[in-house]
Amino acid sequence: MSRIGLAPIQIPSGVEVSVSGGKVVVKGPKGELERSFSERVSFSVEDGVITVSRRNDERESKATHGLSRALLANMVKGVAEGFSKELQTVGVGYRASLSGSTLELQVGYSHLVHIEAPDGIEFAVPEPTKIIVSGIDKQKVGQAAADIRAVRPPEPYKGKGIRYVDEHVRRKAGKAGVTSV
Repeated sequence: MSRIGLAPIQIPSGVEVSVSGGKVVVKGPKGELERSFSERVSFSVEDGVITVSRRNDERESKATHGLSRALLANMVKGVAEGFSKELQTVGVGYRASLSGSTLELQVGYSHLVHIEAPDGIEFAVPEPTKIIVSGIDKQKVGQAAADIRAVRPPEPYKGKGIRYVDEHVRRKAGKAGVTSV
């Protein structure tokens, strides 16, 4: 049995969920999300609770049961609260700035790196070394944060680069030194 798939999803106040076939639409104070799910799972909305059940016990149905429940729970949480990821720049002269909805990164290249915010994603730069990516779709927020990190991933010798705030970068020792003869 899927422990994740069997867990019910509580619908917060102000959030509406409508199910028609395999298509689910979730509306809330932050926005609206829509997703099509497999025919192998079915959803029922009763008394402010969504339950996910699979139609049969085939292997593919079991595999999509927990996934569908997790995706739907993320949709409900996204329209109610939203998601955010924080990144930081580490390095001398590394900084970020915001120009409209475009993020400008100065991370050791001879030029500025411009990253345009995707639809439904907002960038914030409270400090020159801190970047906050926020939105209602968890997948888009994670992908946008990963794209920013990919511009200059942290390197293991000095630790310079763009990293998540809670990320631990394993450091390596440099050259041990050459003994002269």
